[in-house]
Amino acid sequence: MERIAYFNGAIGDYEKMTVPFADRSIFYGDAIYDAVLVLDNLCFALEDHLDRLYNSCTLADIEFTMPREELNGEIQRLISHNTGKCAMLYLQVSRGAAPRKHEYPENAKPNLFMFIAPCPLPDKNKRASLLSVEDLRFRFCNIKTTNLMPNVFAAQKATAAGKTEVLFHRGDRVTEAAHSSILIIKDGTVIMPPLDNLILPGITRKILHRVCDENSIPVEIRVFTVDELKNADEILLCSTTKNVIRVFEVDDAYVGGKDSALATRLQELFLDKVFADTGVRL
Repeated sequence: MERIAYFNGAIGDYEKMTVPFADRSIFYGDAIYDAVLVLDNLCFALEDHLDRLYNSCTLADIEFTMPREELNGEIQRLISHNTGKCAMLYLQVSRGAAPRKHEYPENAKPNLFMFIAPCPLPDKNKRASLLSVEDLRFRFCNIKTTNLMPNVFAAQKATAAGKTEVLFHRGDRVTEAAHSSILIIKDGTVIMPPLDNLILPGITRKILHRVCDENSIPVEIRVFTVDELKNADEILLCSTTKNVIRVFEVDDAYVGGKDSALATRLQELFLDKVFADTGVRL
């Protein structure tokens, strides 16, 4: 399957699609984005993703006024060109095109970028590893913005070290990963960091919280430390492109592996949600 691009209603080849040179996403990263798993041309948890997209626009003061129903229609129009079984739908809303100036114009008209591309998912039994990195990102991590240079630097460092992901921490406090949420299991309870301005409200995390509530699995929302994480019964990474995978190594030290039954149950309950939405059993 080729990657297929969309810009303000036009659909075409990803490599040949043109966008305005003056778009503020180019000069300032002045845009927000989201990414959705697509299986057999059906989106998983699309409404949750659109909730976050519109909320990020509000937090970033981007006046994206396209009605949700219309956006849904444009998404389906793009997906209809997809021929792959497992794909990622990427959406980006920029503040729009304007002369290069830090202050944005009052009447900037947002631009809508989208593309759909193949998305191989890791096996649910993948043994993930983390590299701990001090979290140097800015303090608006709850906005899913394209300002991602600290994430890029950290992810590259982890990849160069042969690790799956980054373990971001601010001092002792664990926040998240470069492009995943981090959860832990201790004594039968799923522990999730609080959703403040230092953490992105992950959709996979949200669905895991939902399935825990539906299945009477205890959940605790609180700050936890790097030491607590390293001593947890299980560590979970979750995201749109990873689903839910277990972590067995942090900074070259073995971790987790002490509550396989609950970790496996959470994975299975999440994949049941994917199946319910898309009819695809991963």
